[in-house]
Amino acid sequence: MENRSNNRPIPGISLSSVPSGTGCLECLSGAEPGWWVHLRRCAQCGHIGCCDSSPSQHASAHARTLGHPVITSYEPEEDWFYETNTKKFFRGPRLPDPQSRPLEQPVPAPAEKVPTDWRERIHR
Repeated sequence: MENRSNNRPIPGISLSSVPSGTGCLECLSGAEPGWWVHLRRCAQCGHIGCCDSSPSQHASAHARTLGHPVITSYEPEEDWFYETNTKKFFRGPRLPDPQSRPLEQPVPAPAEKVPTDWRERIHR
């Protein structure tokens, strides 16, 4: 995995953008089905969206729609970045806190919206 965490600016990454919240912005705003497996953070604007395994894949949709090419994990103890245009993972700079969803937040989430058959509904 390439290391891009030096002090040079990286296109698609803002060192001042803070996360939009603790869960997928669209799922929490009422977009159906309203639950996610894992969370991803836009490295350019801080938008939190659900991963590609999640039913709605809001993080990738955000990247395509707004042209924000770099996402990073918003999961505890994960520190990778992914460039959607090149489809390559890399190590990037530390973004503003918080670095991940709250540890006490379940996976998948939010718990009250996750169907019992969620494993059959995820993208693989």
